Amino acid sequence: MIDFRKIFGRNLRAKMMYGLSFLPDKLYLRLFYFATTRKAIHFKDPKGYNEKLQWLKVNDRHWEYSRLVDKLALRDHIKEQLGEEYLFPLLGYWKSFDEIDFEKLPNQFVLKCNHDSGSTKVIADKSALTEEDIKALRKHFNKRMKHDFFFAGREYPYKGLERYIMAEAFMVDEKAPDQSIEDYKFFCFNGEPKIMFVATDRSTDCKFDFFDMEFNHLDIYNIHPNTDKPIRKPEKFEQMKEIAAKLSQGMRQVRIDLYELNGRIYFGEYTFFHGGGFQLFYPEEWERRLGDWIDIESK
Repeated sequence: MIDFRKIFGRNLRAKMMYGLSFLPDKLYLRLFYFATTRKAIHFKDPKGYNEKLQWLKVNDRHWEYSRLVDKLALRDHIKEQLGEEYLFPLLGYWKSFDEIDFEKLPNQFVLKCNHDSGSTKVIADKSALTEEDIKALRKHFNKRMKHDFFFAGREYPYKGLERYIMAEAFMVDEKAPDQSIEDYKFFCFNGEPKIMFVATDRSTDCKFDFFDMEFNHLDIYNIHPNTDKPIRKPEKFEQMKEIAAKLSQGMRQVRIDLYELNGRIYFGEYTFFHGGGFQLFYPEEWERRLGDWIDIESK
């Protein structure tokens, strides 16, 4: 049997948005959801987590969320809610790749777009960049800057965002300087974090491991397999939960991404539609349990 979940990855989804962008949201979502999960959406009575995410896209639109998915604009929000010390240092932002003055950037930094997901490029050694490397970066970001990320999965907060390329400081975990930094992603429902996962080996062979709020490992598979390495409990786990609860107040559901580096907590991003709402949880009981935590009855 053809595994559509593998075929319909992020790159193909981006291509499909051009061919199907004329379709109304509900029809587009019905077609794409079936293609990726082989399940139908029941908009009148959704049950599972991903099915309810599709319902939220159509029925629960809060345009102030656009500020929260904009990686540049949300910095002011995090300063107001937590403080500037919870943000990775910003080195600059530009309307186009050719505006970037690489001479003024440090030898290590991170480039990303403010308006999408997955555009990040880590520059670990600027001095080693060749002309071909710069050409590849230009091609990558020029392509990303043309995309309205909304059309890929009809995630309405991204619709019409003003687009920038931004540079942030390159951050290193002093305890594991040769490894990609681990991020801790909390699934929150009406301001209450319920479960979370740790993403490890992001730059090589990504793994997802899920935990409850006592940091007990959960038997859950979603997108990536579990790691076979031990995962340490963050030193500031309790504070992370408090931050996730604070940042998710008044929201039916949202994923709050945080980092712990060198004894400090840093904010990552708001994610309103984990996996775009197209990545089922296994065992299936977890798809239903997470769905039960999303209250679509209250206004």
